Amino acid sequence: MKKQNCWEFMKCGRESDGKNTEKLGACPAAVETKTAGIHGGKNAGRCCWVIAGTFCEGKVHGTFIEKFGACVECPFYKLVTREEKIYLTASEITKEMERKKE
Repeated sequence: MKKQNCWEFMKCGRESDGKNTEKLGACPAAVETKTAGIHGGKNAGRCCWVIAGTFCEGKVHGTFIEKFGACVECPFYKLVTREEKIYLTASEITKEMERKKE
């Protein structure tokens, strides 16, 4: 079974070519390429909680520190943590992003 990305699960239409992208813009999770493949997702589609400025439930969420409390209660976050045998922590994901910056 194919793993869902956050925009597929949440049905927000904010992916790169989504139904709401022209009007509202693409979600940063949908376009962040440094996290591509993490937890089997496209771009940051399966680690959206580490990406600043994501659009969740119709609101822009800030930095990781500002939003992570809400993320751990999100049904999508809970799905990913259940599905992944090797779950990468936010710190590990951030290190991977930094490595790809170089």
